Amino acid sequence: MHDRAPIEVSKTLNQLLQVVAIAAFVAALFPSAADAAQRKTVVVKKQPSVSAKRVARTFTVTKQRRVLVRAAPPRPSFGQLAGLHGMQDQLDLKSSVALVIDQDTREVLFSKNDSAVLPIASLTKLMTGMVISEAKLPMDEIITITQDDVDTEKGSSSRLKVGTQLTRGEALHLALMSSENRAAHALGRTFPGGMQTFVTLMNSRAGLLGMNDTRYVEPTGLSSRNQSSAKDLATLVSKAYNDPVLREFSTSPGYQMAVGNRTVQYNNTNRLIKNPDWEIGLQKTGYISEAGQCLVMQAKVAGRKLIMVFLDSAGKLSRIGDAERVRRWVETNMPGNTVIRQVNS
Repeated sequence: MHDRAPIEVSKTLNQLLQVVAIAAFVAALFPSAADAAQRKTVVVKKQPSVSAKRVARTFTVTKQRRVLVRAAPPRPSFGQLAGLHGMQDQLDLKSSVALVIDQDTREVLFSKNDSAVLPIASLTKLMTGMVISEAKLPMDEIITITQDDVDTEKGSSSRLKVGTQLTRGEALHLALMSSENRAAHALGRTFPGGMQTFVTLMNSRAGLLGMNDTRYVEPTGLSSRNQSSAKDLATLVSKAYNDPVLREFSTSPGYQMAVGNRTVQYNNTNRLIKNPDWEIGLQKTGYISEAGQCLVMQAKVAGRKLIMVFLDSAGKLSRIGDAERVRRWVETNMPGNTVIRQVNS
């Protein structure tokens, strides 16, 4: 009995060793979830996958592109390139070109570079409106916006989608009040004889008015080749003021129009229209990068009918600020006196 005990212990020990060996072999073949996760993490840290590298590289490039776009300097206007912004005036106007005249007496109250010929942006639409109105075309005739009316010059957007139908009167209203480019282009495109005839009439009308510095190539103002001077534009405003349709549409605060299945609210681009301190009889705003911020108005100030022209103003609200500066200056200096100021004109 004493001899069998060591033999049984030896057998038991051998069996335990076999079990341990088998367990180790199985563990090697089938690692635990924790071991696998740890091993996977180590591999990713040491050698990122190709997709991970691509994601990281794409993110970096995208971020760099965004920074570059935001840092891009604005395109200088023609006036800036000509050095007009370096010329100061006594009213500290932000517009490089300005002209204020008495509509009735034609007296020049203030001028600054008023002979400079520059792009006029959507001030163009004032002549577009004049040609349409004087042609006496039916204002209730339906016009359809087509692909031809989509802006390829500047890529500007519009709420008048291709296929939208509106009357000629509505198109003229939106062009003058909200500076709607597709509406203005459609007015020229659907004119009897087509766009070429319409632009020819725009230039002929300017010639008859003595606007010798003025040239039009299209009816919206998106082209920088539409150019004029402050003197010419003052003549245009004075003539356009005699047309009740142009007065009404250009000074309308807002207009609602059915576009498809929805009603769209359009507002005037000139915030002074809703300002009770102003009595505006006719106006038009304009902007493209080559022209800067532009504004023409006929307004009554200190009991006098004035025509104001501001071209190539730097800053979104600067043309409005310039108009306010002129109004305060007139109210302070004009009663009983005529003050004429000439600055580099």
